Amino acid sequence: MNTATSGATPSRRTTPRAFGEHLRHWRQHRRLSQLDLAQEADISTRHLSFVETGRSVPSREMVLRLAERLEVPLRERNALLVAAGYAPMYRERPLDDPALASAREAVDLILRSHEPYPALAVDRHWNLLAANRMLPHLLEGADPSLLQGPVNVLRLSLHPQGLAPKIVNLHQWRSHLFERLRQQIHATGDATLAALLEELRGYPAPADADGLHIDGEHLGIAMPFRFRTRHGVLSFISTTTVFGTPVDVTLQELALETFFPADAHTGSVLRSLAPR
Repeated sequence: MNTATSGATPSRRTTPRAFGEHLRHWRQHRRLSQLDLAQEADISTRHLSFVETGRSVPSREMVLRLAERLEVPLRERNALLVAAGYAPMYRERPLDDPALASAREAVDLILRSHEPYPALAVDRHWNLLAANRMLPHLLEGADPSLLQGPVNVLRLSLHPQGLAPKIVNLHQWRSHLFERLRQQIHATGDATLAALLEELRGYPAPADADGLHIDGEHLGIAMPFRFRTRHGVLSFISTTTVFGTPVDVTLQELALETFFPADAHTGSVLRSLAPR
């Protein structure tokens, strides 16, 4: 690879954000006044103001207390600690790191145990990390370009060359995914997720898609999903599982998507497709 050096414009060194800027961002993102946050954190408004303007340096305990009250994700808590001059507290490692072997085994066990029904694991940006042997049956007919790693399951699900034409209740499913993304963006402030949401909103729905709404939706708990396959229309209930008390960035951002048969026909078809 060739690199140009002569005549190049020196790159600008970006100044790291001060702790006060990080704190103000999260306070405003949560739509709290300084008074609100001060009361939540049991400190004076004056002291909080000094911390935001940089006139006071917060202790490590104060950083963690403010992050807890603001429900800041672990990844961003590390950024707050570093900005305040402290070492990051929460580790971030790939799921295949030996230190996360027990967590990976637990994920694999859940995915395998869910057979003969489909299940998968995704990261914070909805990229596929792992899946059981039943998932490929739902991916038949998708454009190969959408199956190149890393596979983004939302893009694959809603792209007109992906699975969207096969989803019977597409409008309902799109609305469900959009709402989940909005909740994630509100919780994390993640710009990548915001860009993904805008991309997905721009996808056209298939011309023959209708506004079918299937009963049984419970926001945040379960979602009905009806899908056309060469074995007929299959009906599922989709649920999401997350780790309850993670102390690792990777584990906090991991989600398991599991699909259960919603009728006898779907259960029978999936059992017939299960690997021997």
